[in-house]
Amino acid sequence: MDLSQILNSKKLVHIAFYAVFFACVTFTVSAQEPEKVEEPHVTRSEMNAPHEEKEEDISATILHHIADSHEWHFWGEGEHKVSVPLPVILWTQNGLVTFLSNKHDENDHGTEIFEEKGQPMVNYHGKYYYPGQKNAEGAYVEIDENGVPTNAKPLDVSITKNVVSLFLSVIVLLLVFTGIAKSYRVREMKAPKGLQSILEPIIIFVRDDIAKPQLGHRYAAFMPYLLTVFFFVWLNNLMGLIPFFPGGANLTGNISVTMMLALCTFVLTTVNGNKNYWGHVFTPHVPWWLYPLMIPVEIIGLFTKPIALMIRLFANITAGHILILSLISLIFILKSVFVAGIAVPFVIFISVIELVVGFIQAFIFTILSALFIGMAVEEHTAH
Repeated sequence: MDLSQILNSKKLVHIAFYAVFFACVTFTVSAQEPEKVEEPHVTRSEMNAPHEEKEEDISATILHHIADSHEWHFWGEGEHKVSVPLPVILWTQNGLVTFLSNKHDENDHGTEIFEEKGQPMVNYHGKYYYPGQKNAEGAYVEIDENGVPTNAKPLDVSITKNVVSLFLSVIVLLLVFTGIAKSYRVREMKAPKGLQSILEPIIIFVRDDIAKPQLGHRYAAFMPYLLTVFFFVWLNNLMGLIPFFPGGANLTGNISVTMMLALCTFVLTTVNGNKNYWGHVFTPHVPWWLYPLMIPVEIIGLFTKPIALMIRLFANITAGHILILSLISLIFILKSVFVAGIAVPFVIFISVIELVVGFIQAFIFTILSALFIGMAVEEHTAH
């Protein structure tokens, strides 16, 4: 089937633009991601209770695995740990500060102050803060009742594990679609071959089952975006299931990434909205005396759609990772070989399901994006 109209050089430029846009904007937002609740800190009194310590360690391990990191960990712990340190880039009160993450990672409890370019800082659970008053545990970090540090901190725009994974997936997508576009130009009106033959059914699926039903005759203008979103989400869902490099990063389980994807859909929907679309918002088809009630509801609805997109993808991917890790953790919590005989088959089963869920979540995100855009460009005669 001829798909040269979709994957010609002009459309490829659009796809490349969307891919690079996702990478750059998501990198910026991820750097300013709101502070999350820190991992539980084990005090000396808690160390005397082995069972409680083990439970806390398991929870912290799971949260650590799905969280972002300043290093790419391969295997091992302590002296036997094998990992690649990533660049830490901080904009501090004394200007730009850069160093590798392993330079100041020996103490991550905030009990030691280090200096970079004359700027004192502390490392607290992988995040960098300006030191405050020393607390009862010997740390220079003040913690509120929710366990969140209240110290001021520099602007962190570091190249973290999620950022590296983001750029890797963008490079893969650009190489794959550049090769496919070249194949369509060289083998125009011929049977697909190689990678082109593998991905063409999926491209046709996005076009015929997602774009055309939701966008009608205007589908071609939005195909570059829909293809980019679908393959970007699907590829990163699959990479997140691989426990070793280049996988292992929980990119689509990062709410900053899903927020930027949803924001792109929101911008396209808002920019392409016609007068019929905005008429439904500001002059809904209800009696005039209901306008004070319906207009705010319609305006709120403009924002709830991308918020639903953002949370749905984030929650489903994160839940899958937590479920798999929780099943594995049962072996260490109960310390029984019989539990391993039950937990391991369940982990394999859930992992296979996650392969399907990765595709389904990419499909749902893409079809809802097409639906929202289609509602914005729908003509009045279509009712």
